[in-house]
Amino acid sequence: MIGNDQRDALTGLPGPGAMRERLTAWQAQAAQFRQVAHVHVMLISLGRIDAVNLAYGEDAGDGALVAVAERIMHFAEDEFAAGDWIAARVAGGSFMVAAREACSRERWQWLGEALADAVAHPISGAGDASTMRLWPRIALMRAMPGEGPQMVFDLLGDAIDDIRGRHGQRMVWSNGSVAPRGISSAQLEADLLAALDRDEIEIVFQPQFSLPDDCLVGAEALARWHHPMLGRIGASTLFGIAERADHVAQLSRHIAEKSFHAAAAWPQHLRLSLNVTPADLAAAGFASEMESMIELTGFSAQRTTLEITEHVLLGELERSAAMLNGLRGLGIRVALDDFGAGFCNFRYLKLLPLDYIKLDRAMVEGITETPTDRAVFRAMIAMAGALGLQTIAEGIETEDQRNWITAEGCDFYQGYFRAAPMSPAAFMQLAQSRSDLA
Repeated sequence: MIGNDQRDALTGLPGPGAMRERLTAWQAQAAQFRQVAHVHVMLISLGRIDAVNLAYGEDAGDGALVAVAERIMHFAEDEFAAGDWIAARVAGGSFMVAAREACSRERWQWLGEALADAVAHPISGAGDASTMRLWPRIALMRAMPGEGPQMVFDLLGDAIDDIRGRHGQRMVWSNGSVAPRGISSAQLEADLLAALDRDEIEIVFQPQFSLPDDCLVGAEALARWHHPMLGRIGASTLFGIAERADHVAQLSRHIAEKSFHAAAAWPQHLRLSLNVTPADLAAAGFASEMESMIELTGFSAQRTTLEITEHVLLGELERSAAMLNGLRGLGIRVALDDFGAGFCNFRYLKLLPLDYIKLDRAMVEGITETPTDRAVFRAMIAMAGALGLQTIAEGIETEDQRNWITAEGCDFYQGYFRAAPMSPAAFMQLAQSRSDLA
């Protein structure tokens, strides 16, 4: 694990020193086994952060940086294999992402474009700024043998400096070239529709466990798409593509139906968690459609949890609350996802019909090392208890973290410490092998 002294105090991300160490370690491991390192790196520079500080104050600027850091983290978690990536804040408005994978030039550039889109989404609630946008510039490179961490930093920094004066250009390779995108947005959207028709969107399940007994209690359904040219595409980017093509509802329904069908064969005590999109809550018939899917697949509404994030709730909060109340009337439970990321709008806790709070991984990463992180975690558990809500901790990666959240009264957890996301067949095997089946 990355020590607290190597983390950025504002965002909680690793700092530049941790990034240098990771790049050095990857290259050394490859050299030891006489392999190609396959290290790809991108530098994300937020050109407007100084203007935000001047216009709205430093608190708003800090809040925006925290929001961007969370978006980068969730993007990387979605797109890369565990242990083979690192995201860091390397300067004031600059972030860096590195991944160790055999990645084509087209895929790395496409990932940069997708991350730029995610970062550029409106940020809500940053101080006096009701909504703001930050426009990133991104420099890309593949680290070749002999290009150590300092050279990587220098080459990417020079590339960013080179495009600052070029109006409208946000993406560049460290050699100054702008590679044509390997696939157009229109083609990618067409590929998604074809993949839906051919049932090529895969579902994986992230197991969830109760505390303190470590019993398997269910799983969160996640979507994956293995594109023939771009490789693995995670859920957040997948929904971004669907949003541009105006096919979010079709994708969301596809994922829900596949998940319900798989979960119908689970032992009766296991729950299914599904993520809800803005398009879902905006659709007048979403509740009735959800009820129909549950009846068709034979799964129980009482064993279903819908997970919603702050991004889903932006806009018509009262309408969302009414929709969720209707769903709870069916017996479905509701979880507020990624709490602790972004701006933690406590108004949601007052207005929404919630059963759970899912504490973002940022809330648990430092709890075994830092008194402040422990105090914040305890406060969240106490607040949830006062509101009659159960808590689910995300991103548990070590036994120390698991033991600590258990002692503090957390109810459930998920993370790589106990189980990574897995195929429906693997999850069924896990469920059948557990001695806690009741």
